[in-house]
Amino acid sequence: MSGLTPPPASVPSFRAAFAADGDTKTLALSCIDQLRPVPAGANLGFIYAADALAPDLPVLVSLLRERTEIPDWIGCVGVGICGGSGGGGVRFDAPALAVMAAALPPESVRPFGPVSGDLNRFAAEHGAWTARHQPPFAIVHGDPRMANVADVIAALSARSGGAFMVGGLSSGRSAMPQVAGSVVAEGGGLSGVLLGSEIMVATGLTQGCSPIGPVREVTAAGGGIVMTIDGRPALDVFKEDIGELLSRDLRRVAGQIFAALPVRGVDTGDYLVRNLVGIDKNRGWLGIAAELAAGDRLLFCRRDPASAQTDMRRMLAGLKARMPDPPRAALYHSCVARGPNLFAEPDAEIEAIRETFGSDLPLAGFFGNGEICNDRLYTYTGVLTLFG
Repeated sequence: MSGLTPPPASVPSFRAAFAADGDTKTLALSCIDQLRPVPAGANLGFIYAADALAPDLPVLVSLLRERTEIPDWIGCVGVGICGGSGGGGVRFDAPALAVMAAALPPESVRPFGPVSGDLNRFAAEHGAWTARHQPPFAIVHGDPRMANVADVIAALSARSGGAFMVGGLSSGRSAMPQVAGSVVAEGGGLSGVLLGSEIMVATGLTQGCSPIGPVREVTAAGGGIVMTIDGRPALDVFKEDIGELLSRDLRRVAGQIFAALPVRGVDTGDYLVRNLVGIDKNRGWLGIAAELAAGDRLLFCRRDPASAQTDMRRMLAGLKARMPDPPRAALYHSCVARGPNLFAEPDAEIEAIRETFGSDLPLAGFFGNGEICNDRLYTYTGVLTLFG
């Protein structure tokens, strides 16, 4: 992309970089070199760093700000990192760094965070801005260790003027810092950037698990324990839906079978996948990582690479049909259970994106402990954001 005439300041412009398998300084300098020439008027940067680089994140951000003159950066750490332009790559469990520089209308960019349970301060600081830019769009990173993180995500969307949010929860073995503006904070909440509605974006979500039974009704539950489904012992219904082969040895369902909670008020068949955390054979109860009550809807699903690939192609085709022009850049937030932990090739998702939208598409992203789309927290999914 070097040598191109910079577009007018009103037209968003992007450059992305990816580096892996080196020390912190080498990775940073490689990415900075790839970003040159930095887009004219670049005012926002995205940074995703392998969790092994977490202690060096303040140094990385400082170096990037100094060498690119981009004042505000947002990002976090992940076990897996993806990005680049003209190829790029994916790395899991190895030192890696993905960055992207964006030149956006200055009045349309509003970094924030971290915020947690009390959103009054957030509303006071950003309420006037969100009122001028409704409905805003938000790119959000969160700490998976935060209590009631799904509730805070929904509350943040509501307090930011109904912002449509995308992003993910950090993943790492110890420290999980976040970058917000010019600050590197040690997690503990949600952080990111609000973007005005004048910035064109399109988003898509792809599931990693496919339904294996009908939608059912929880008829007795308390907290995360489901006692009966459709008026029958929950375990009996579970066995019926997963089939005789798996029912013979329930130890085999771990990592294969999950609960899915249909999203209310939508007609797309969307659902939130949640882990099974226990089986009580004596009582016929199921433990599910969600707060459920009588009247809630529930189905079971299977983690399936083939169906995940099919759904990825469906999502990409839908996005391409919605985009009037080729996208200028992309962010991809995926699950740590995807990538090499789901597909035969670790870069299968990124390759599919590039096959659809071109190998030169600037892209940055990471594999986290949960994915954010709209005002909901997903798992085992991939969320793609395209900038028009």
